[in-house]
Amino acid sequence: MKEIIKAWKHIFKLDPDREMADDTLDAVCMSGSDAIMVGGSSGITYENTVDLLSRVRRYELPCVQEVSDLSAVVPGFDLYMIPMVLNTDDSRWITGLHQAAIEEYGYMIPWELLVPEGYIVLNSDSTVAKLTEAHTDIEESSVTAYAQVADKLMNLPIVYIEYSGTFGDMPTVRAAQQVISNAQLFYGGGICDYDTAVEAAKVSDTIVVGNIVYSDLQAAISTVKAVKLE
Repeated sequence: MKEIIKAWKHIFKLDPDREMADDTLDAVCMSGSDAIMVGGSSGITYENTVDLLSRVRRYELPCVQEVSDLSAVVPGFDLYMIPMVLNTDDSRWITGLHQAAIEEYGYMIPWELLVPEGYIVLNSDSTVAKLTEAHTDIEESSVTAYAQVADKLMNLPIVYIEYSGTFGDMPTVRAAQQVISNAQLFYGGGICDYDTAVEAAKVSDTIVVGNIVYSDLQAAISTVKAVKLE
């Protein structure tokens, strides 16, 4: 299953804390996207995660959980994505919370299903940036250095550039993609239509589309077509 991720070009990220009608979920899951990622920065509970997973499981596409709260980890996902925020001085978000989780639950962790992600958070107004106190006002050279830390020093399979809620600087994303040799570059943030999807897909390996699903379904679906045509 981990190898399959390398073929993913498009992922819809769904938030368990946000309402989604059945017909909307049906359109999302039947859109041709490569996978569904379940996760968010706040309001995530075991109950709402179980509910969303059970609804997505009616479809055949892979469903992964991005773990942000241990109390909301739900059995039954295909993979579990483990974020490590690199551009913060607070070590809790790099290894601290991870160590605590392993110390308490290590005996029951399905290691073969875990996929660590080296996050570079670049939107200062985002919930995740505020929560982790990420250093978002950094130069391109710093972003590429973080990307290489993840790829070459930590040997992480995914470098995730997150602009969460706003469309990022594509030359910076491209620069990060060009300096990594093994990791897969995920990009998320502000992809809201066909054109932004095309732009993001040109400089990353996988685009992650989230917020637009809740406000403009047709625009969200068009992001799949943009990537598949690329």
